[in-house]
Amino acid sequence: MSQNQQKKSKIVPPLPVREGIAPSRVWLPRGQWQTLGEFLFERFVHLDPSGLESRISRGDIVNGSGEAQAMTTPYQPDQWLWYYREVENEAIVPFELSILHADQHLIAVDKPHFLASVPTGSYLRETALTRVRLAFDNSDITPLHRLDRDTAGVLLFCVKPEYRGAYQRLFQTQKVGKVYEAVAPTYTGQSLPFNRRSCIELTAGEFVVREVEGVPNSETVVETLATWFDSEQRQSLTHYQLRPITGRKHQLRVHMSGLGCPILNDSYYPVWDKNRAIDDYRRPLQLLARRVAFVDPIDGQYREYCSQRQLASVLPGGVE
Repeated sequence: MSQNQQKKSKIVPPLPVREGIAPSRVWLPRGQWQTLGEFLFERFVHLDPSGLESRISRGDIVNGSGEAQAMTTPYQPDQWLWYYREVENEAIVPFELSILHADQHLIAVDKPHFLASVPTGSYLRETALTRVRLAFDNSDITPLHRLDRDTAGVLLFCVKPEYRGAYQRLFQTQKVGKVYEAVAPTYTGQSLPFNRRSCIELTAGEFVVREVEGVPNSETVVETLATWFDSEQRQSLTHYQLRPITGRKHQLRVHMSGLGCPILNDSYYPVWDKNRAIDDYRRPLQLLARRVAFVDPIDGQYREYCSQRQLASVLPGGVE
């Protein structure tokens, strides 16, 4: 089997999910390393060498057959190496993840702001996926879609692997109705509602996306729920309803920014502050996944799940 075939073939982890967290993997490329230790010290140069040695001595790093590796193991390329990722001093997200619905097929949760959907970067245990797996003592639970860490609201999980494909096809074929709410400066252009269409591309080497010239690949319906003048912000604010027709990364955030109405407390759009401070829990992004609706492909029932959260910046009784 070629290197590309090995990488693309169905991968079965030799390590189990541990404390709600699945094992990670790294590909061993062809090179001049004589031992596995030489490769690991070069590949994970940012890690504490003593910590890396401790992990491998505990048998936490294995090959595709589940055999524990050692620093002196002869280097063998063209295979996966498996390990449990660790995050030092992971920040605790002090907000509750509410369960909206749970059955043998689906789990719907109401995710708070600042909680990542799945393990990524500096977030491992403090994620919605890890919390749900632990709450239901089920390592087979997988996410059906994702919300930005900064975004709150409805997030869906699949309970069993055999159901995942059917549910994911709903998202791929745009048969899931999604409604978001946001608070942003009042739009002064054409009358609402209208459809915002644009071409969105990922900026090379960066986390943010950009609207560029080209055939539109993203679409959002923008509507007004209420408008008021905010004396603290010294500007007119609007409570918007946003209905994404497509599902591009950061689509709602970049569309609102492109309209000249960046969502309140957005630290990425229109300008990405790479040196921004640690999370300010007093200033959550004012974006909420309010509702998800679809016809269940397993039992044919209509399902609708609604967030019980409210955006902090919405003025009660605001009048347009």
